[in-house]
Amino acid sequence: MFVDYTKILIKSGDGGNGAVTFRREKYVAAGGPDGGDGGKGGDIYFEVDPDSNTLIDFRYNKKFKAQSGANGSGGHCYGKSGEDLIIKVPKGTVVKDAETGKVIVDLSEDGQKELVLPGGRGGKGNAHFATSTRQAPRFAQDGEKGIEKEVILELKLLADVGLIGFPNVGKSTLLSRVTAAKPKIANYHFTTIYPNLGVVKTKNGESFVLADIPGVIEGASQGVGLGLQFLRHIERTRLLLHVIDCSGIEGRNPVEDYKTINNELKKYNEKLSTRKQIIVANKSDIMQDDTGYKELEKLAKDNNIEIFKISAVTGEGISELFTRTAEVLKTLPKEDIIDIEDKVVYTLKDEKEEFKIEIIDGDYVVTGPAVERLMGRVNIGDNESMAYLQNSMRKIGIEDKLREMGIKEGDTVKMLEWEFEWYN
Repeated sequence: MFVDYTKILIKSGDGGNGAVTFRREKYVAAGGPDGGDGGKGGDIYFEVDPDSNTLIDFRYNKKFKAQSGANGSGGHCYGKSGEDLIIKVPKGTVVKDAETGKVIVDLSEDGQKELVLPGGRGGKGNAHFATSTRQAPRFAQDGEKGIEKEVILELKLLADVGLIGFPNVGKSTLLSRVTAAKPKIANYHFTTIYPNLGVVKTKNGESFVLADIPGVIEGASQGVGLGLQFLRHIERTRLLLHVIDCSGIEGRNPVEDYKTINNELKKYNEKLSTRKQIIVANKSDIMQDDTGYKELEKLAKDNNIEIFKISAVTGEGISELFTRTAEVLKTLPKEDIIDIEDKVVYTLKDEKEEFKIEIIDGDYVVTGPAVERLMGRVNIGDNESMAYLQNSMRKIGIEDKLREMGIKEGDTVKMLEWEFEWYN
């Protein structure tokens, strides 16, 4: 089954906690603190898998979590770092932030591997907090929590040439005629509901990848039908073969069909309106009269676009079409179609920017990741630990902010589940 769009939840590993231990050894008096640091949490990477061509593996497996770091231990022993998680995706996958829609990374190269979420840092053991005046710290630092994000995976086929056009104009028949691909073919609209790929080899020995994009209809750029799902696959192609039914059997106007499809391309992505095209006037074997074709030929001439009259059924004109297609491809650069203004790698923010203070029922409530990390390394029952808490609040900027908000002696400050009485 071909799956080209999915949402998944990813989370990098938590950092391990630092240890609170003291050296206890025979004949060694007052050995001092020897708590080791916690291990770093595992990172999350995305990597191109050359053997995959669909996102079906993510259809039911929606949550991915890297391993957390181990806690530190005595004897200055560091905790083991968590293993990184490598998520393998097909070539051509674009990873987006589900919340903002911003592109995080475009995995379009062989062997490409990209860091997306770094793991949390390990907490420091109590050995780090020993000073000349604090010789036996009974507190350590908790590890930082990993980052959790919902991301969108979009697979955009990587093909040199894309076949576009209304449903039932003969794109699948043309693909089956010139490649080993076996798309479903029938005489009704939307026979093709998934993109198909095939390799074309010309009589001159040249080859290129051809994609049969399911039929685009009016309103596709606004999501009518399955329009958006189809249009995303056109973005990667360097050349478009615009297949148009010139037989007149269905009463269609070839010129209007050409304009309608190009209008949808422009609405979806401005770049697509400037993509190189060749017009392919198909079904010449059952053409009732040449009026429609003549009008299409005039449009092509006026817009300096090449046009080929073919029959995908009988093979008329196909060899000439694809020989010319191979020649045109040589003149077109392989460029990155996806715009990534700023590559996003989510990081753990600086503590100074990660707290907020609200006055609720007269109490000053301090919240935020900085507070969670700070309280995670404090032993409330230890005087030295409380002194460290006060010093850290000063460094982070919490004290200044409380004074700025008008706190008075005797007021209550709440941090997580703890309450403190403020004094100057």
